[in-house]
Amino acid sequence: MDAVFQLIAIVIYLIGMIGIGFYGYQKTTNLDDYMLGGRKLNAVTSALSAGASDMSQWLLMGLPGAIYVAGLVEAWIAIGLLIGAWLNWIFVAPRLRAYTAVANNSITIPSFLDNRFKNNSKILRIVSGIIILVYFTFYVSSGMVAGGIFFQSSFGFSYHTGLIIVALVTITYTFIGGFLAVSFTDVVQGTMMFLALILVPIIGVFATGGIEETISIIGEADATLLSFFASATTAGIISSLAWGLGYFGQPHIIIRFMAINSVKETKQARRIGIGWMFLSLTGAASTALVGVAYFTQNPDLTLTDPEAVFIALGQIFFHPLIAGFMLAAVLAAIMSTVSSQLLVTSSALVEDIYKAVFRTDATQKQLVNVSRGAVLAVSLIAMVFAWQQNDTILGLVSFAWAGFGAAFGPVILLALYWKKFTGAGALWGMIVGAVTVFVWGSTELSNYLYEIVPGFLLCLLVGVIASKITYHPNEEIDREFHEQLVIINKETKRS
Repeated sequence: MDAVFQLIAIVIYLIGMIGIGFYGYQKTTNLDDYMLGGRKLNAVTSALSAGASDMSQWLLMGLPGAIYVAGLVEAWIAIGLLIGAWLNWIFVAPRLRAYTAVANNSITIPSFLDNRFKNNSKILRIVSGIIILVYFTFYVSSGMVAGGIFFQSSFGFSYHTGLIIVALVTITYTFIGGFLAVSFTDVVQGTMMFLALILVPIIGVFATGGIEETISIIGEADATLLSFFASATTAGIISSLAWGLGYFGQPHIIIRFMAINSVKETKQARRIGIGWMFLSLTGAASTALVGVAYFTQNPDLTLTDPEAVFIALGQIFFHPLIAGFMLAAVLAAIMSTVSSQLLVTSSALVEDIYKAVFRTDATQKQLVNVSRGAVLAVSLIAMVFAWQQNDTILGLVSFAWAGFGAAFGPVILLALYWKKFTGAGALWGMIVGAVTVFVWGSTELSNYLYEIVPGFLLCLLVGVIASKITYHPNEEIDREFHEQLVIINKETKRS
């Protein structure tokens, strides 16, 4: 009977997501709407959409599982991500929103780079579009794998049945409603994740006898679990904190900055987004520690999979229907990330390759239809990669995060803050960053230092050197650079 209640909750959630997809469809009339929501997102939607698309199943399963096993030493990644996200909102969000509007209304990261440097050869746009297309196709497939595993472990469905369910629902609302549907579903999904991660540890603390009793039980079980430095190395802490560097170059996250209604609203969105992230990460860590205390108090109960500690506690503490919505929160974390990555991959294929190279004269209706076709095509390819359950696909998440962070992060920062940054600097920096991550990540060096660190630094260095060699004054670039600063100053004063 418990499983029936939980399935009812999952079905309600899935139907709700498709309903939001149709609502997004009614609000979509052109390519700008489909790819960027017409730049009309308010602060709340932008903040929760950025957070939900960022935090996948790692937030509800990976992080609690790691802390349950090894303790707070595993929280350094969370700390690095929180700092990186905060810096991203401060340094990238306002300027990217202003500059992409000024630079020929750029609606993707590759189109912004192309328009920023006035590179008529389109090479920068095409190369960056291909990088996004290739990496995100595998990235999307990793989310589908997670969805298949979710239904397999939670309800006993076959892996392929679970994969198909997640793929069909995510594809449906993304295909139909585009960016608006993805953003609106992100708000619901982000809220579900947040509430679940707050409720489970709060109820858990009461179940274990209060905060002091909970800490005491954990200390008696294994005092090192409460230490941030137990078994930690300097290189390990640096590698964990370096995850925060990745934010500056994640297309599916920073595109939310481009879609917000105005520069002024980025400040409010930052407060909401970072508040959501801090409380969610704290809730995830607290869930793990409460789990240690609870299962120590109840040795007759066993937790076979540490990554399922959140799910297990939810099923113990709540009515099966509520526990079903807790499970739906895990599914929401998976689907919110997949849908965002799916849309960015589609935009790279259509806006940055198809439109730029093959059909510059295509109508808005044609481009929207091609975009929907691209969503379907990329989804099917991702499903093919995910069909055979393969752990290396899931492992690619950290590799792809480093790849995007090192290839695009320094390029975005330099493009926004350095007027003399050139297209050649961007192109060679991007290539060197991506190659460094690939080479470093393929060797044992990655066991000692996360590949994003050398990749980010070399991309930055090459970008600066190449720009100093190739820089030539350009009045149009200077004018647009100044214009975006005027917009930022004006909006900042109004806020």
